[in-house]
Amino acid sequence: MHKDSDIRVTGVRVWFLPVETRMPYKFGSATLTRVTCARVAVTARDGRGRVKTGWGETPLSVGWVWPGEGPSLSARESALQEFVLLLARAIAGFPGGGHALEIGHDFQAQVLPGLARDFNAARGGAAMPHLAALVCLSPFDLAIHDAFGRLADRPVYDTYNDEWMNRDLAACLSPADGSPMDFRRRFPEHFLKRPAPDLIPAWHAVGVGDPLDAGERTGDEPEDGHPVTLEDWIGRDGLTCLKIKLAGADFARDHARIGKVARIGLPRGVRWLCCDFNCTVRDPAYVVEILDRLKKEAPEVFDAILYVEQPFPYDLEAHPIDVRAISRRKPLFMDESAHDWRLVRRGLGLGWTGVALKTCKTQTGALLSLAWARSQGMSIMVQDLTNPMLAQITHLLLAAHAGTIMGAETNSMQYYPEASAPEARVHPGMFRRRGGMVDVSTARGPGFGYRLEEIARELGAPAAALGVIE
Repeated sequence: MHKDSDIRVTGVRVWFLPVETRMPYKFGSATLTRVTCARVAVTARDGRGRVKTGWGETPLSVGWVWPGEGPSLSARESALQEFVLLLARAIAGFPGGGHALEIGHDFQAQVLPGLARDFNAARGGAAMPHLAALVCLSPFDLAIHDAFGRLADRPVYDTYNDEWMNRDLAACLSPADGSPMDFRRRFPEHFLKRPAPDLIPAWHAVGVGDPLDAGERTGDEPEDGHPVTLEDWIGRDGLTCLKIKLAGADFARDHARIGKVARIGLPRGVRWLCCDFNCTVRDPAYVVEILDRLKKEAPEVFDAILYVEQPFPYDLEAHPIDVRAISRRKPLFMDESAHDWRLVRRGLGLGWTGVALKTCKTQTGALLSLAWARSQGMSIMVQDLTNPMLAQITHLLLAAHAGTIMGAETNSMQYYPEASAPEARVHPGMFRRRGGMVDVSTARGPGFGYRLEEIARELGAPAAALGVIE
C-alpha cells in the first residue's frame, strides 16, 4: 500500500435475496421466472486506519451465465451460491491492497482462475463457465469499489485517476497489434464521460414471448397495475428504444417479429431498435439475410436498427467466426463474448465493432474493457441483467459514465418491479422510465451514492460473515 487512501478488505458478509418475475422473460434459449440476487457487504480499512463498509449486488441469472444442457437449473443455481460463499472466504483473506480497481484486477489475475478450476474439479460433471465465475465475483468487486469511494469520501467515479490510483492502465492493458496507443500515464478517467449526464435513454427489452399487442395476450398475464403489452409499455413510459430478443433459429419468425415490433413502435415515437440474438446463431448469413431483406422491403425499419448484439456463441476461442459481413451493414456488439479486454481485442480482430458492458462481469472488468475498446475506436453500450435493487444503481451509473452510443438497457421494472420498491422510494427515476429516460441524479454522495441509510430494506441474517466486521 503506497497511499493513505489505499484499502484492504478486512471482512465480508453475504446475503441471498430471492426474486420472482411477474411474467416469464424469454431470451435466447432461456426463460427467466425467478432469480437469486447475491448482496455483499465488504468492510475495508485504509492507510490511516479508518474503516468503512461498501455494498454490491448482482443477480445470479443462471439461464444467462450457465445456459444449456447438463445440470438442472436448481443444481446450477446451488453451485453458483456455493461458489459465492467460496469467493467470500477468498476475498476476506486476500492480502492485496491499493485502489479498488487494482485489488479487483489482482484478484482476477491471481486468485479467480485457480479458485474456479479447483471448484469445477471438486464438483465434477459440467464445468461452471468463466462467465458465471465473474458474475459470482461481481458483487464483491462492486462492494470494494463502493468501500473505496466511501473511505475517500468521494463518488467512486471521481477516483479513477492518478490522484487515487497507484498504477496506470499500462499495468493492466496491452494495445492492439500495430496500435499507436500507449496506456502509460492513462487512467480510466481518460475514457469516461465527464461530467456524466443525469438523464439517459432507456432501452426496453422485448422478450421472445412478450405480448406485443392485445391480440397476443393469453389471459395468463398478471393484473397488477403494470403494463403487459408492448403497446402499453410504450404508452406509459414514452419509450424511444426497443431491444428485440430473437430466437436465432427460425428465420420467418425472427423477421416477422422485427417487423411487427417496428410497426407498433415507430408510429408511437420509438426511434431506435436493436436485434439481440443471445448467442443462438451459428452462421453470419442468417443475420445478413434478415438485414438485407429489411433494407429492401422495409428500409425505415432497417434504418431504425441502431446495432445488432451477440448473435454467436460467446466462446470466441471455440467459435472464431469472422463477422465482418454483418458489421459492414450494422454496428455489431459483443456481450456474452466480452468477458474481459483480451476477448474484446480478439473480437475486434474478427470484425466486431462494439462492446456491451455489464457490471455483472465486475466493475473492474467493465472499466478495463471500456478503456481498451474506446482506445481502439470501438463503440460502447451498457446492458442489463434484469438488475433490481442496488444492482440497478451501479448498472445505470456505469451507463451514465461510459458514454454509450445510446443510453442503457433497463428492464427490471418490466419483470419484477415490486422487488425494488424500497430502493425506488429513494431513487424513483432509476426504477421508473419517464419520457423514455431514466434519471440517475439521486445517486449522490460517496461510493456509488446508494443512500442506504434511507432505504428501508430488512436483510435478515447473512448467509456468511467472515473476517473482521467493524
